[in-house]
Amino acid sequence: MNTPIVILNYKTYLESSGKKALELAYALESASEESGITMVASPQVADIYRIKEKTSLPIFAQHIDPITPGGHTGSNLIETLVEAGISGSLINHSENRMKLADIDDVVQLCKAHNIESCVCTNNIATSKAIATFNPDAVAVEPPELIGTGIPVSQAQPEVVEDSVNEVKSINKDIKVLCGAGISTGDDMRAAMDLGADGVLLASGIVKAENPKNALLDLVSKL
Repeated sequence: MNTPIVILNYKTYLESSGKKALELAYALESASEESGITMVASPQVADIYRIKEKTSLPIFAQHIDPITPGGHTGSNLIETLVEAGISGSLINHSENRMKLADIDDVVQLCKAHNIESCVCTNNIATSKAIATFNPDAVAVEPPELIGTGIPVSQAQPEVVEDSVNEVKSINKDIKVLCGAGISTGDDMRAAMDLGADGVLLASGIVKAENPKNALLDLVSKL
C-alpha cells in the first residue's frame, strides 16, 4: 500500500456500475499513471473481474463476509474475490457495519490470503480499537459527513489528527486514511497535513462531470 494513496469507493451508483464501472476504472488508471499517485478501485462485486481483465489497477472489494466455503447464500467469500482479482478490501464501511469480532475475522482472512485490509471507522476511539487488529489501513470517516461534500479534514480536523496519533501509538505501520466529504485538492492536502496517509472517497469523483480531471485536481497539491 504505497502512500499517498487514493481509494475510490464505487458504492452502487449507476455512474459506477457495469460498463460505466470500467470507464471509471480507465479514468482512475490514467490519472494514477499521469500523477504517479497510487489509486485503487473499489467496485461492486459484479464489476471486479471486468476491471481486472482490462486494467492494471489494484482493486479492493467493498466488503468481505467472515465465512468459510459452504452454505452462505448471498455472502462474499474471500476465496472467490481473490480469484476474481482483488488485492485488498474495505471492511466495516458505515453503510455495511460489522461486529468487532467479525471485523477481526475478516482482517485475519485478508492476512491469510495475502491481501490488504482497510477498516473503516467512525471516530477516534473506534480507530484505536481497530488498530489492535493490525489491519493494513484504517479509514476514519464520521458517517454524518459522508456524501455531504463537507470534508472531515476541515470540519472535524481533530478526528483525523487524533485518530492518526492513536492508531500509530498502537502500530506505526498502519496507514490512516481520511474519508467523508473529500473531493478537492485542498481537501486532500488538508488531510495529509493532519498526518493522513491518503484518502477514501466516493461521490465527489464518481459523480464528477470528468472523473479523471477531478482525480488530477484531488492530487494536484501534494
